[in-house]
Amino acid sequence: MKLEKSKLSENKTIQISGSKSISNRLLILESLFSNIKIGNLSNSQDTQLLKKALSTNSETVDIHHAGTAMRFLTSYYSIQEGKTTILTGSGRMKERPIKNLVTALQNLGIKIEYLENEDFPPLKITGKKITQSKVDVPANISSQFITSLLLIAGKLEDGLEINLVGEITSRSYIEMTLDILTKFGIKNTFEGNTIRVENFKVNDQSSIVNYEVESDWSSASYFYSFAAIGRKTIHLKSFYKESTQGDAAIVDIYEKFFGIKTTFTEEEQKITLQPIDNFKFPEKIILDMNNCPDIAQTLCVTAAALKIPFEISGLGTLKVKETDRLLALHNELKKLGTETEITDLTIKSLEFKDAEENISIKTYQDHRMAMSFAPFCLIKHLNIENESVVEKSYPMFWEDLVEILSATS
Repeated sequence: MKLEKSKLSENKTIQISGSKSISNRLLILESLFSNIKIGNLSNSQDTQLLKKALSTNSETVDIHHAGTAMRFLTSYYSIQEGKTTILTGSGRMKERPIKNLVTALQNLGIKIEYLENEDFPPLKITGKKITQSKVDVPANISSQFITSLLLIAGKLEDGLEINLVGEITSRSYIEMTLDILTKFGIKNTFEGNTIRVENFKVNDQSSIVNYEVESDWSSASYFYSFAAIGRKTIHLKSFYKESTQGDAAIVDIYEKFFGIKTTFTEEEQKITLQPIDNFKFPEKIILDMNNCPDIAQTLCVTAAALKIPFEISGLGTLKVKETDRLLALHNELKKLGTETEITDLTIKSLEFKDAEENISIKTYQDHRMAMSFAPFCLIKHLNIENESVVEKSYPMFWEDLVEILSATS
């Protein structure tokens, strides 16, 4: 995808699809309890793959690059009594560890076998009734492992008590899952490091829940980057002020560091991203993004475009995403003229130089690499390689960019 150097148009409005995170949770609950009607479901490839997997009768289920589907379905198939499922994915998926979730399910009595490499997909899962009701899980693992267990917990005869051992990572995503369970009527508590979920039975049709999925804050983050660099107002729909999505942290982060004020118009479910006049940019951005690591790439590119030094921590989960996102950021930011230093948990800018003349951004099969680097087209021409990776979470991304950009004179 060749992006010519562009300028941002004023006052454009974009409708973003439903949150992938929320949609995927709802699809699992819908399949388990059948008491839900979902509106504004995400049109992302990940969500469509999960929806297809839940409707198939095939013994082998291939979820390709969809990491959320791999994790959620591991628990889902574990409680399908008498059913054996082989759960597999792409080459990269077979490199993404799933040991902690598998171990938790094995400790609950489920038979799961690794078919190729120990601790990695593909998995052979033999479904059965879970009779145990307590399990210990490391707290610093991906929140999706914990959410996977929470989504099936209400289906277990005695519910489930999860003891999180250690310091909790991505707490906001766990709380989002529990909020969804509460809206379903599934009782739960989260006290200290212990989560308890009670058994839930659907009694009658009056318990059907109509759930309108809020638009995706991760997808909104790219437009915050455009607004911060281009200093023009953008409107986005459909977003809620009291959001449970962890990436809604973008609101405070971009106001504090980049001078983008968010105004909520509740009756239209619209947010307005408006640059603050005469905003004084910080001398340095120091930020722990442990609760919202998925928007770290966006922030780093914004800071690079504006040449604001940054030091971001809390990024341990980025190494086991679609790619090693910290290494990918380090490599591609260099093309923008930004030298960085990375560890397993952090990325820090060292110096800003002139950007390369012919910038071509590698995406490493990672949707967020493609979208987070796109706003740099407000600074310079660039090429985004393998642009179709955006289908994983935001299929309409390139079409929506056409709406907000215009050629420089």
